[in-house]
Amino acid sequence: MDFHFTEAEQAFRAEVRAFLDEHLPENDPPTETEIERWNHALGEKGWLGFHWPKEHGGYGGTLIEQFILKEECSARRAPPLGSDFMGLTWVGPSIIMHGTKEQQGEFLPELLAGDSVWCTGYSEPDIGSDLAGLQCRAVRDGDEYVVNGSKIWTTLAHKAKYIFLMVRTESDASKSKYKGITCLLTPMDLPGIEVRPIPALTGVHSFNQVFFNDVRVPVESRLGEEGQGWMVVVRALANERSGISEATEKRRHLDDLIELAQTTERKGRPALEDPSVRRSLAGFQAKISAMRLNGMRYLTKQLRGEPAGTETSVNKLLRGQLEHDMWNLSNGLLGSHAQAEGRWQLGSLGYHGTVIGGGTPNIQRNIIGERILGLPKD
Repeated sequence: MDFHFTEAEQAFRAEVRAFLDEHLPENDPPTETEIERWNHALGEKGWLGFHWPKEHGGYGGTLIEQFILKEECSARRAPPLGSDFMGLTWVGPSIIMHGTKEQQGEFLPELLAGDSVWCTGYSEPDIGSDLAGLQCRAVRDGDEYVVNGSKIWTTLAHKAKYIFLMVRTESDASKSKYKGITCLLTPMDLPGIEVRPIPALTGVHSFNQVFFNDVRVPVESRLGEEGQGWMVVVRALANERSGISEATEKRRHLDDLIELAQTTERKGRPALEDPSVRRSLAGFQAKISAMRLNGMRYLTKQLRGEPAGTETSVNKLLRGQLEHDMWNLSNGLLGSHAQAEGRWQLGSLGYHGTVIGGGTPNIQRNIIGERILGLPKD
């Protein structure tokens, strides 16, 4: 593992910091006008599709430069790099890798211009985090697929223009469940698609259940070959897997917790002087440091051309535990005042989505046990 940066990489870090000094929104959270200015400035730099190849309209940045950019932005609490995280991070690279010239010409310019929003049709009712167990069916009928089934926990489906839809086109149970999955780039305004909101405890609407009732999707909307969708989605999810930016985010959360401990009291003294509080904060610091070092290990593997494997589940599991424990501490520090502190209350009510999204803690433990430690299957 290499912790050193070249002169060129250090120069790029300085460039990012100068950009943030000039364009970082003043308000937290930023206003809509500030977000528009931020995205416009990113677009002028070419940083919206930062790691996309230049021939597809991207910046052509290296993996290490991408890490530097996201680490610096996270440290400064900058807004997201573009208005469509899923589209820019997963969908766009997948279309670059597997798409036809027509698909690339249709979808990529929209993504870079911020003119489209994508959602991802992965999870389904009754299959939990077992993506390979999906049952949403697509039956070929001439030049169209007829899709029936549903997807759940679909983030931003109520705003999305397209859905990166994973369907089953092969039902032979004797074959591997990883085969027979196909990816369809599906417009959300097709007849037969119904979006039902799933309200969150915070009152924020981001999750949805999406129903497909005899939805006809043109075969030309298929991404890659029929039955090769598992390969497509695995490669899509391989983007943004190191977890380093999440470690930086948790570092910011810890800074806020330390400040909260300084301004709240226990037994008439600052809570930060309480030994149990200090032990909790020190434990968080150790786990965050471990997350960052793990992320550096995964990044080093990718820089060597090695795939980031299932070991990334370690950081996902750590992050879920941290989310739970850090919000619990904030509620403990505030006591009954937590009900009046909107920011902390909303955070503690909303952490469940982060913990569950991308695979529950139990799923991550199974992956670690079976695929990393070689333990018997659960």
